[in-house]
Amino acid sequence: MLLSRSRLAALCLSTVLLPLSAMSAPANKVAVDATDDPAYMWDLTDLYKTPEAWTAEHDRLQEEAKGLEQYKGTLGKSAADMLKALSAYSDVRKESARLSVYAGLKGDENVKIAVNQERQQSAQALETLISAKTAWLAPEILTIGADKVHAFEKESPELAKRFGFFLDNTLRAAPHTLGVEAEGVLAEAGNVLNQPNTIYSQLANGELPFPEITLSDGKKVRLDQAAYNKYRQSLNRDDRKHVFDSYWKTFHDFQGTMGSTLTAQVLGEVFEARVRHFPNSLAAATFTDNMPETVYRTLVAQANKGLPVLYRYLTLRKKALGVTDELQYYDMYPPIFDLPNPPKFSVAESKRIALDVTSAYGPEYTGLLKKGMTGRWMNLFPHEGKANGAYMNGAAYDVHPYLLFNNHDDYESLTTFVHEWGHAVHTLLTTENQPFEKSDYSTFIAETASIGNEMLLNDYMVEHAKNKAEKLYYLGQGLELIRTTFFRQTMFAEFQLALHEEVEKGGSLSGERMTAIYCGLLKKYYGDAEGITKINPDYCIEWAFIPHFYYGFYVYQYATSMAGAAQFTNAIEHEGKPARDRFINMLKAGGSDYPYELYKKAGLDMATPAPYEALMARMTRIMDEIEALQKK
Repeated sequence: MLLSRSRLAALCLSTVLLPLSAMSAPANKVAVDATDDPAYMWDLTDLYKTPEAWTAEHDRLQEEAKGLEQYKGTLGKSAADMLKALSAYSDVRKESARLSVYAGLKGDENVKIAVNQERQQSAQALETLISAKTAWLAPEILTIGADKVHAFEKESPELAKRFGFFLDNTLRAAPHTLGVEAEGVLAEAGNVLNQPNTIYSQLANGELPFPEITLSDGKKVRLDQAAYNKYRQSLNRDDRKHVFDSYWKTFHDFQGTMGSTLTAQVLGEVFEARVRHFPNSLAAATFTDNMPETVYRTLVAQANKGLPVLYRYLTLRKKALGVTDELQYYDMYPPIFDLPNPPKFSVAESKRIALDVTSAYGPEYTGLLKKGMTGRWMNLFPHEGKANGAYMNGAAYDVHPYLLFNNHDDYESLTTFVHEWGHAVHTLLTTENQPFEKSDYSTFIAETASIGNEMLLNDYMVEHAKNKAEKLYYLGQGLELIRTTFFRQTMFAEFQLALHEEVEKGGSLSGERMTAIYCGLLKKYYGDAEGITKINPDYCIEWAFIPHFYYGFYVYQYATSMAGAAQFTNAIEHEGKPARDRFINMLKAGGSDYPYELYKKAGLDMATPAPYEALMARMTRIMDEIEALQKK
């Protein structure tokens, strides 16, 4: 997965990407020789030769950042002066991003090493310093005015090429940009406003007293987050219920604390929106990408309209699992069609399949993928202390992307592999075609590049299945991809919007109130009233498990991206080169335009029902194929 650091009021040139793993708890060690092979561990010397070299560069850049204030008052003198000041700012941002990449990757190699965590804090503090020392930048550009700025752009082609989009975006933000002193205060407040996520992560990943349970086979398991993710998939229904009952009780015991932490996050976002004169938090969150609010609200409306399609899948799941009474929420995670001996995929096989699957994008894409997979860009296998989950970090503009996996040689690992490499190739296409200042592409675009790969993979695996059982297995995986990435993420988006609207209308939040709101959404999405799924209120504390709620209005982009990917995938498979070229050109555009506009140039309007209808058609097609196979 990929997460771009939010840019304050759309005025920051930072391209720092932060890891977004399911949870950042240490991964379980895997007893395979490959984990000790340097070929399967990333080489961070491409960033800095040693930790000492990182420290030296950090200290140098810190002094350089302090000197950015010397450019204050010079931007309006001439086009050359404006170019000089913005170039200095951009150079510091670029090097700060590189420092942050190294700090983040090194920290995730082993989360137990204190010095590595301290290095991450130093990198974050440097970013805050840069923001504070350049808080004058946007107000000064606005004082200069659009006419003079545009005149400078005509006079200096380099200024227009590198900074034209940034300048236009800054001018667009005039109604939401404060004075120099106020901007400085907000910049200094960055560390404080980031604390809810820090507190949540510390509690959820390190301090929750997870229970030990005994499974039906007598095995004792400490039910931490990694174990929960694993054993909720158990084929034994009693074990699944035991896992859910025990795990969610732990979170429920901390409902008040979790509620206070998430309330602090929501209050911080509402505060920033109000201070910057936005009508609401959603408008503030979508402003950076110049995203119409109608995209968010169309997504929610279309997901609700598509609930009968989800209900059909849940009914199919109930029958396939052999559930004779009510389908329960703990029945969501075992594979709908089980394989006694599920296929295994070595790293070499994953690479081969990834190349086969993405060949639909053409030789340019294939060449970049081959280049990346031959380098030491990946940290592939779990080991003691390593962060859990998976991500691509491509913020080191002058180097190359890095990818973290926790590979288990299964189908889930294969899908993660093609997903993260979708992000990586997107990054390579962007950096080869855009200057640093236009390379920070939106998550709104990024996830389409990766989820599209997952869809192509699923179609590929169905086509190459060895028998009926395998075909059903992969078709079932395709349905789960849509349930979890579209419907589940849209449900999360509804939950986030409900929390913010509750505060904005003068209401109050608590852990108990959040559980009630989330419970209503769970029941709606899973058809409790319709008799599709019975939702146990004890499981409605699930909101406290989701780290994404601390990343702003982020999750909706997974769902929109999946709908966009469905329409792109269908077009590429049926149109061929014209659709492929539109897609690749969108990836090459990087951050040179607003994502909604880039989508439209590629032929998709995410504020209309069409992309969502394409996704529902795909889900329906998969279920039709399953039912046809079952009749044979």
